[in-house]
Amino acid sequence: MSKTRKNTARRGGRKTSDALEILDAVTGDDPALREAIEEATVNAMVAEAIYNVRTEAGITQAELAERIGSTQPVISQLEDADYDGHSLSMLKRIADALRQRVEIRFVPVEQQA
Repeated sequence: MSKTRKNTARRGGRKTSDALEILDAVTGDDPALREAIEEATVNAMVAEAIYNVRTEAGITQAELAERIGSTQPVISQLEDADYDGHSLSMLKRIADALRQRVEIRFVPVEQQA
């Protein structure tokens, strides 16, 4: 009988199962790795936002593609967390087609202790 092991890491002398804290413990002070993780996180967030707004509108990828003058495979690609070619103009087209607006905000970077 095998047991499922919970992923944990030590952070400040204590165990944690928080994914962000585990990533932080793994990346340490490697700026290139931290930048790659940050970029992947943003790509995943954008992909998820597109998926959410489309499904909340109750339409398929093909229907959204038709509304913005594109193709279903393009929408599929935009909804893929690994895709890194999101553009503001495409996000605007999607928002317009779904009677939404795009909001972008800048937030301060938390300083590492």
